[in-house]
Amino acid sequence: MTTGIPQGMKRVFVYGTLKRGFPNHAYMTGATFVALVKTVERFPLLVGGDWFTPYLLPEAGEGFQVAGELWEVPDAMIPALDELESTHLPNGYRRVEIDVVADGDAAPVKAWTYFRERRHIAKFHTGNLADYQDRRYVARLDRDV
Repeated sequence: MTTGIPQGMKRVFVYGTLKRGFPNHAYMTGATFVALVKTVERFPLLVGGDWFTPYLLPEAGEGFQVAGELWEVPDAMIPALDELESTHLPNGYRRVEIDVVADGDAAPVKAWTYFRERRHIAKFHTGNLADYQDRRYVARLDRDV
């Protein structure tokens, strides 16, 4: 995996419903898949809330090295991802830069990802996961709100 990134792009690590084959993947249209990666640090990844949402918690050293996908995302797409992740709300996700690494790569790379604080999640349906594959997530259009 190369360490350089084209101008006007950001690297984004996705671990849940934005991955290929999952309900929110359409938000990645216009981005370029780079590699399957995992976090360098261990983090808790759990499914929780009323909609069975995957949550990566900013509690480094707990849980597992989390598997996911690394994408190169045009800067212009970041506001739509931030909106999806409710970064504008006090109880929403926070976009944070972390280190990820592909299998066999010696050097980690920096990528943005979305964390949610444990105190903002009412209930959990799983313990710590190393790889999100849960299919119970209820997409926004399918919610009875």
